[in-house]
Amino acid sequence: MYCLAMFLTNQIQEERERERMEKENNNASVEVMSNNQVIYREQVRGSLKETNLEVRTSSERLKADAGLGTIFVKNLYLACDPYNLTIIKYLTHLGSPVTGYGVARVLESGHPNFKKGDLVWGITGWEEYSLITAPETCFKIEHTDVPLSYYTGLLGMPGMTAYAGFFEVCSPKKGETVFISAAAGAVGLLVGQFAKLFGCYVVGSAGSKEKVNLLKNKFGFDDAFNYKEEPDLDAALKRCFPEGIDIYFENVGGKMLDAVLLNMKLHGRITVCGMISQYNLKQPEGIHNLMNLILKRVRMEGFVVSDYCHLYPKFLETVLPQIKEGKIVYTEDMAEGLENGPAALVGVFSGHNVGKQVVMVSRECVSLKCAINGVLMAWRSTR
Repeated sequence: MYCLAMFLTNQIQEERERERMEKENNNASVEVMSNNQVIYREQVRGSLKETNLEVRTSSERLKADAGLGTIFVKNLYLACDPYNLTIIKYLTHLGSPVTGYGVARVLESGHPNFKKGDLVWGITGWEEYSLITAPETCFKIEHTDVPLSYYTGLLGMPGMTAYAGFFEVCSPKKGETVFISAAAGAVGLLVGQFAKLFGCYVVGSAGSKEKVNLLKNKFGFDDAFNYKEEPDLDAALKRCFPEGIDIYFENVGGKMLDAVLLNMKLHGRITVCGMISQYNLKQPEGIHNLMNLILKRVRMEGFVVSDYCHLYPKFLETVLPQIKEGKIVYTEDMAEGLENGPAALVGVFSGHNVGKQVVMVSRECVSLKCAINGVLMAWRSTR
């Protein structure tokens, strides 16, 4: 028995040594590559600052593993959204690359659903090249006759958020009154346009005169106001909605939510998408007018877009024709180069961006048709 045990032990050790040598040989055959990355450098205390992040260059061996089902991608565009701060604060280790939604091209695939050359959007790293270990969270891009960057916003997570939040959670009816806070952001400006196309009366709030003018003159809102210039938000809402609000699409929280609660109609609906005014506060603000939920029988419901991913094909079927027919206007605020990523992301929390904030990591267009459509859509957005 002892000899058998020794034999088996030696066999196991030899097998492990062969596996180690094979792994080393495989790694040796993988080219070492330079990879620029945005790193979480310093813990966030209060508001996000550029000093919390750092752009570094690392040398890495990145290879897709068929056994693990990973894919190796080149990142093209990265999305800057408020949720990035949550990922950084609670899901990212110091010294690790920031992660978030982006558009990428597959360079090598170990997953049966993806092949080399495929374009995808989903969770990726804030870096030039990423090894995606959970590619099942990615969507393959089938429609390439629109700018690829649209899949960070209009045709990606923010677009799905606006679509699901408005049509599935708000349960709108034609002719209803709709108020949207942070209306010039990536989600808000789409909710407003969906609501207008559906036949609602739409008002939005934003943080500058420029954004208010864009909402009214470019994105088709019926009215809009600059909340920074309104000493009394309750009075501002009563001015815009003398008969009350049917639907409130909540993006900011705090004082705005408190004022809205005073102006909701009987059986109104509040869809809670985000609360950007609270993200950087050490002590979140309290809400004082919640009794109105009872008195006016208001339904207030939060949601996350991942609960509605099964609706993505239906979403594309609805929205793609509206884009191509010019019924939906879309604006991007493009920062070129990964080195400008930290400043672009920090700017989202102070309202520097107009429309969807995107970081271009690598310029790529898949076809002449895509390029022409991109130029036409950019021209339409300036009209």
